[in-house]
Amino acid sequence: MLLDLLTGKGDMTSVLIGLMASVFVVFCTLPIHEFAHAYVATKLGDDTPERRGRLTLNPLAHIDPMGAVMIILVGFGYAKPVPVNARRFKNPKAGMAITAFAGPVSNLVLALIFKLLSNLALFLYFKNVALVWQVSGLFFNYAAIINVSLAVFNLFPIPPLDGSKILALVIPPKYYFKYMQYERYIILALFALIFIGVLDVPLAFLTEGIMGIISKIAWIPFKFLL
Repeated sequence: MLLDLLTGKGDMTSVLIGLMASVFVVFCTLPIHEFAHAYVATKLGDDTPERRGRLTLNPLAHIDPMGAVMIILVGFGYAKPVPVNARRFKNPKAGMAITAFAGPVSNLVLALIFKLLSNLALFLYFKNVALVWQVSGLFFNYAAIINVSLAVFNLFPIPPLDGSKILALVIPPKYYFKYMQYERYIILALFALIFIGVLDVPLAFLTEGIMGIISKIAWIPFKFLL
């Protein structure tokens, strides 16, 4: 988002609204993503997130500075991983996968809510042309897109993203632990891929596809109002 402003992509108004939506996501929806991890882990029998102060919606407990900067710069990023002790789950592999999946699911639910709010604002703008409704519609639409981007990005099977924990459910343990031994190098490679733009195409393709489905669902209530 901020990168678009700095490189002159898009008009100033749209980019600034997108930037505001990015900041909103960092402080208001990233905490929900991490809280979802903590809540599901707790329900599955692990009290580690609660003892570490992560069973909360307080953004200060969850925000990772680098991940937050990435969201503001490019529209996707991450927060501090919620500490989980898999040995406290009845089924450690399934428990870790379900806990990891909870975060992206929360983003998709939020994306649907924000798209509904965007449609409502634009519907009100159609009925009563006012700048506040137009800006609100764009703001919530950007918030929906960023949440879908976060869900897609976090499902990549790359540590420390959620997808790397789900990966343990589908590959043998010896290969998984071998893979995780190179976590620090994989993270550096991930940053490099992000900043040279290699991930832009797959992220955009998946985000647009999922956003299209969410948009269709969110439009259903408004079909009967027009």
